[in-house]
Parts: sequence; C-alpha cells; structure tokens
Amino acid sequence: MIATVSLSGIADAAPAGEPRPWGSNDYGQGQGTVPASAFGASAVSAGGITHLALKDGGVVAWGNDNYGQATVPAAATSGVSAIAAGWAHELALKNGGVIAWGNGFYGQNVVPAAATSGVKAISTSAYFNLALKTNGSVLSWGSRTVVPATVSSGVTAISAGVDHGLALKNGGVIGWGGNSKGQITVPAAATSGVTAISGGFRHSIALKNGGVLAWGDNTYGQASVPPEAQSDVVAIDAGYNHNVALKADGSVFAWGSNLKQESRDTSSEPPMDMWKFSGVCAPVYAVSAGDGTGVALVDPAAPQFC
Repeated sequence: MIATVSLSGIADAAPAGEPRPWGSNDYGQGQGTVPASAFGASAVSAGGITHLALKDGGVVAWGNDNYGQATVPAAATSGVSAIAAGWAHELALKNGGVIAWGNGFYGQNVVPAAATSGVKAISTSAYFNLALKTNGSVLSWGSRTVVPATVSSGVTAISAGVDHGLALKNGGVIGWGGNSKGQITVPAAATSGVTAISGGFRHSIALKNGGVLAWGDNTYGQASVPPEAQSDVVAIDAGYNHNVALKADGSVFAWGSNLKQESRDTSSEPPMDMWKFSGVCAPVYAVSAGDGTGVALVDPAAPQFC
C-alpha cells in the first residue's frame, strides 16, 4: 500500500508507463483524474486519499489536498529515487534523505535527523513512516516510533501497515506493533525464503517462491490467498483491506475487500469482468494498493478496455 512494486522488484526501475487507477474516486484520485504530467512515470504509489507518481526524478501528486499532500514541495521535483504515499501525507527519497509533506497529526511529516542521510528505502501507510538505512537498520517516526532490537541490523526490506511494521531479514519476516488480528504473528512459512513483504490495515502478506502468503484480519477475505496468487507472482502490495499481485506475464490480480471495486469479484462470471472497464490491461509494469484504490503503471499502448 503505499509502496510501489514492479516487475523488477525495484520501485523506480519499471519502464515508463501510464498510471491507471481503479477503485475509489471519492477524493479525485481515481479513473479520469490522472494529470498529464504523470504520463511517462516510472513508479506509482497509492495512498489513502492521494496518489503519487515518479517521473524523471520528480514527484507528481493528485487527489485530495486538504493537508497540502498533493502540493509537491520544490525539493521533491527533481532527483527523487523512490516514493511512498500515506494517509494525507507523502514521502520521497532523494540522495539518501527522506522528504515528507502533508498531514502531520502525529509528526509523520517531520523527518528525524537520522533519516536525512544514509536511507535506501522508505515505506508509509496511515500515520507513521519507516526508513531503511544503508547499514540495515530501521527507523520509525509518526504515530509509531519504536522498533524492536531485531531490526537494528541485517534488514533488507520494510513495510509499514496502518499500525504495525514489517521487516525482512535473512529471508524471514519480523513484525511489530498492533496485533489485534494477528497481523504480526508471522506464520512458520514466512520465516524463511521470503523475497517481499507488505503490511495492510490489520493483515500482512509476503512473497515466497512466486506465491503469496497472508495472515491477520480476514474479514474481507484478504488473508485467504486465491489460486491466482499462489504461483508466478513477482511483486505484491497490501492495501487497507485488499491485496494486489503482479504476475510474471504482466497481469494483475487483486483480492479482499471490493467495497469500492478495488478487487476482482471472483464470485461473478467471468471473474475478469470488472477489469474490462478499468484500463488495467497487460502489460502492467508496477502496481500499488491504497484505501479502496489501486494504481497500475501500464504500457501506454495497452487498451483502455481489455
């Protein structure tokens, strides 16, 4: 959510494409709202009410701007290498330092000194942020500031859920923070061989051997992995109550909550029907999940109706 995933597995390494959102358009972040300046982007990140794209090192934002989150600061208009959209606040990574703007209810838009240099990855969701330092340690600020000692070294990936954090270390998932639905109770299968992680509202997902693992809240079926996401998956992202998986053939599969048409409705015939009108047509280069929304980075030549 809130963090971009791509066929390459690197947020800013996808080919240039066209951002195509689906799901909620309650805040002007959905279909038909993408600014022309975002076309040709190399990364996308779906936030709670605002979406981001990265193009030629500059951040493009659209959607709600009540907290200034869609007003990109000058510092984030060039030289940016990664982006992460939260709930009404945004992050960018530039020259190893984090830039933050927008909502600051919990200080999530105030970057600590330790995150102004030596950072190689960023993640956010609702009200707190994570940064991964080049020395393998994790920083956290905003509504959640404490991280466990186990993530002080050797970490290779991070993901911020709404009130829980995930880290990947030696192929195993480490979780901390809120655990009301078992979202940080890591299953045995996710303690080794994992290559990617993502935290949602009260659930978590991981990628292992091309298949998705999920645990935590299953109110909307978000922790029940469908057959389509059990093989040939190359990248994942957890939204608030749904998940998206990018397949090796450049197609996308989503499951969980469908309150805003953010997921494929597998109870209908055919299960692909919703996507015929979404514009999320293969090949997809990268995908990100937000709160009832998703954004895909699609080949500009892909049809608008699949």
